[in-house]
Amino acid sequence: MSEELAIDVYWSFRSPWSYLATKRLREWQGKYDLAVNFRPVYPIAVRTPEFFHNVQPQWFSYFMTDVFRVAEFLELPFVWPNPDPVVQYVDENGLRQTGEEQPYIFRLTRLGVLAQELGQGIEFADEVATLIWGGTENWHQGNHFSEATARAGLNLTEMDERLVSEGDRLESVIQENQIAHDRAGHWGVPTCVYKGEPFFGQDRLDVLLWRLQQDGL
Repeated sequence: MSEELAIDVYWSFRSPWSYLATKRLREWQGKYDLAVNFRPVYPIAVRTPEFFHNVQPQWFSYFMTDVFRVAEFLELPFVWPNPDPVVQYVDENGLRQTGEEQPYIFRLTRLGVLAQELGQGIEFADEVATLIWGGTENWHQGNHFSEATARAGLNLTEMDERLVSEGDRLESVIQENQIAHDRAGHWGVPTCVYKGEPFFGQDRLDVLLWRLQQDGL
């Protein structure tokens, strides 16, 4: 019997590219003898907020064109989320800044860590990312979030209770993920790592699958 293969997936709830990769990763886990280790990290807007101060002027317009185009190509629903998981604003100098108060991204990322520990990491990522990026207005209100969590086989009320009692520990796991992500050889998400080899971007999943199949997937 062949040994189960495993990949680490460094991923962010604020990344549309992470969302666009997730259904394929979830499908792989169900189809193949493959462990998908979901390792959520904070988005670059939180980790390195000054990133947006130094990008080329064309960066944002091309990014928006490309992400909508790729979503259409993959036949996935895509709407920029409302609310955005990361609160940002444009200052008096025209620079995009990350707000000090972040009511969404810290909770989301800690819940992601907990979901992985409960054995439903990529399932939770898929259901919640689809909720956030798939066009649900006010995804954080009403029953939207709890129902998405239930579709992943988890209970949001119980998880939120654990966030209160285990917040510091979960934060430490996120920091460990971010260190491991950096050591793996890339800074962006999604980055998948197999046997120490990083594959950055949803457009490298086919290459990753090819590499896994070389090892008998």
